[in-house]
Amino acid sequence: MIPLIWAIAGVLLVVAEVLTGGLVLLMLGAAALGAAAASAAGVPLGGDLAVFAVLAVLFVLVARPLVRRRLRVHDPVNTGTRALLGTRGEVVEAVAAGAGTVRLRGSLWSARSLHDDDLPAGTAVVVVEISGATAVVTATD
Repeated sequence: MIPLIWAIAGVLLVVAEVLTGGLVLLMLGAAALGAAAASAAGVPLGGDLAVFAVLAVLFVLVARPLVRRRLRVHDPVNTGTRALLGTRGEVVEAVAAGAGTVRLRGSLWSARSLHDDDLPAGTAVVVVEISGATAVVTATD
């Protein structure tokens, strides 16, 4: 009966981890499953608790940092629309009165000028900000 209790606790902790995402509950769930295995092998309750404690400490202090490091995004600045910052492009439809169109990396983007300057078609620009679905651009020198 005790191995079943450990196994249920382990599974519940792993399921709870899905809702939180901090990896601590996953590590505690794995430790509880280890204690369930020890209990199923015939280790008495005190031994089960010792196995759980040792595994929990090892998993939380050793395995968790390694897993977090492995899952971490290494360069979050260059993802999504932020990857367009600093991209050079060309005005396709004049940017005037706060609206126009530019070509960036082969795609057309709505654009507005950083300093409310009028930018005629053919002007070389650089992206300084992305505001929603609009590229904020300025003319290059």
